[in-house]
Amino acid sequence: MLNKRWVFHNETAPCEAASGVVRRVLAYNKDLMCVKNAFEEGAVGSLHHHPHTQITYVVSGEFEFEIEGEKKIVKQGDTMLKMDEVEHGCKCLKKGVLLDIFTPMREDFI
Repeated sequence: MLNKRWVFHNETAPCEAASGVVRRVLAYNKDLMCVKNAFEEGAVGSLHHHPHTQITYVVSGEFEFEIEGEKKIVKQGDTMLKMDEVEHGCKCLKKGVLLDIFTPMREDFI
């Protein structure tokens, strides 16, 4: 989907990112990437960090997020900014979807 102007959901490949988490890489170029993550209730996005700045938008559901040791409950419409190398992770409290925007793109997702 690199540099592809139109990216249709049914043309994206689902990938199990973790138990109960399905990732779909959407539109991207070398500088920016959009990724959809569908979580089942109880699924965990383990604490991690990476050299990318990331914004996460809560499309649906409820999540407990931890960013640099601080925990908060987030719901539909909430967003989080995670600068590069900041440790973060989450637990899904109610089944939902997160939309992640990365800069630069996550080459490890391709």
